[in-house]
Amino acid sequence: MAGVQPSKRWIVAPPWDGCDRMSARLGVAPMLAQALHNRGLEDVDEARRFLDPQLSDLCPPEALSGAGAAADLLARAVRDGKRIVLYGDYDVDGMTGIAILWHCLRLAGARCDFYVPHRLEEGYGVNDEAIERLAADGTDLIVTIDCGITARDQVRRARELGVDVIVTDHHAPPDELPEASAIVHPQLDGYANPNLAGAGVAMKLAWALAQRMTPSFAGKVSDEYREFLLDATCLAALGTIADVVPLVGENRVLARYGLLGLRHCKLPGIRALIETTGLKGERLDTYHVGFVLAPRLNAIGRMGHARLAVELLTRADDMRAQEIAIYLDQQNRQRQSLERKLLAEARQMVADARLDDLNHRAIVLAREGWHAGVIGIVASRLVDEFHRPAVLIALGQDGGQGSARSVRHFHMHDALCHCAEHLMTYGGHAMAAGLRIQSESVGAFAEAFVAHANATLTAVDLQPGVRLDGEVSLDALTEAVVNDLNRLGPFGSGNARPKWATPMVELIGEPRVVGKRGEHLQLTVRQGQTVRKGIAFGQAGHEQALRDHRRCSLAFEPIINEFNGQRSVELQVVDFQWPR
Repeated sequence: MAGVQPSKRWIVAPPWDGCDRMSARLGVAPMLAQALHNRGLEDVDEARRFLDPQLSDLCPPEALSGAGAAADLLARAVRDGKRIVLYGDYDVDGMTGIAILWHCLRLAGARCDFYVPHRLEEGYGVNDEAIERLAADGTDLIVTIDCGITARDQVRRARELGVDVIVTDHHAPPDELPEASAIVHPQLDGYANPNLAGAGVAMKLAWALAQRMTPSFAGKVSDEYREFLLDATCLAALGTIADVVPLVGENRVLARYGLLGLRHCKLPGIRALIETTGLKGERLDTYHVGFVLAPRLNAIGRMGHARLAVELLTRADDMRAQEIAIYLDQQNRQRQSLERKLLAEARQMVADARLDDLNHRAIVLAREGWHAGVIGIVASRLVDEFHRPAVLIALGQDGGQGSARSVRHFHMHDALCHCAEHLMTYGGHAMAAGLRIQSESVGAFAEAFVAHANATLTAVDLQPGVRLDGEVSLDALTEAVVNDLNRLGPFGSGNARPKWATPMVELIGEPRVVGKRGEHLQLTVRQGQTVRKGIAFGQAGHEQALRDHRRCSLAFEPIINEFNGQRSVELQVVDFQWPR
């Protein structure tokens, strides 16, 4: 942008010369055509499918590696009266995956239960003690959900004890896979959607099982199973959005239909969760899932045992669901308080050690007394604030438990592989991972990890940037255009809300600092004859610069504000640029 001094690195997409043609053929605003092009959608039919995703766009379950074989094993186990245990992760993706398969198996008449490891006592994944205990309890078949792809020793032990294992997972597969009876994984055998979440994998397996439990339908499912699968999209959407997988392709379809169905979901647990969060009657979107519903489900796994949240989504009736939902809300408040305390301590550690300079292109912090269930959230906050990968380690008597979060161009799982000699165990994917480490190895790990980041990340990678879909004038922002742009949703990882840049605009009146802690900024700007109000969340620090310059360019998301029955287009400002 000529004539301005950037506060962040603005990456403004150039105008597309096919914009008018796409706009005319789709019957949409040129701004939407530009945004589609920026997302790699230049073919009209492909763009039309993106704007109007259908359940028929989902890949058939047999296309997913191992789903058919796993469904055959499950169907046989159901018919033979075998005891099946669903062994899932303690996050929302794992919980919802358990719930999907639990409801499907119960519908089939299976003897089915679930097992969730305790985050603090057992840690992530399949563990030896749990396998021994489940085998002793008479389990015939274990189905892992959102975990298990690295559990070679545990799967081998289960088979020695006479227990079959089906692994369903979506985390990075190792070179040597476990010798399970079946492995269902989207990154094997060239599946069309390698970014399917754990809940999505469970959904596909449930679909394949439903087909086998209604054989006379020749690949289709009965009305009873069809109704179940439609309801299950709500659970799949929760897991998919909460796990921050890219909301494109199948993930977009599941998120879209699951969000539409959440308000009408028949599951008592979902209804209770929505009611206790005050969202009853709301049109739910990815924000409500990611920042309201999912944190409450995750809180119990972080602060205590996730088993209660899984009960909410499975066997709880209306009364029990209300009790659990209220308790989850209380746990979430405690989690928020603890998170604020840990974040303040982590920020101080970064400042004291000066870990935010170019000699430290990653942050590794460890401390005794930190709560292992909360450090992942704090690591995410540090990434947002310092724009570099962060690993936080909670130290205890048995060593350290760590959570890692990453940035673009830095594959976290690969980075941990690079430092594996210093770790006891680890697992994850490109943007997030978990690890266990001996306390005495933390220093060597931190040195190796930071050295790898220094060699991998450039100074530009560490500079905060904002990607913008183009430059637009204020008079182009009509209500019809903003409604058109909202058709790009649901928004999330891999499909961000469209953001735009304005040319230079003029401040009208004075900016106002608002918010409980005075952290936000309200402003009104004009370009020509067009006037628009704006809100800049968390940017009260720009107040004086705005008063001094009176003119600026804005990076913003266009929104529709509704107040007293009136609707108006406003700007949600994400950054400012000032005249030189």
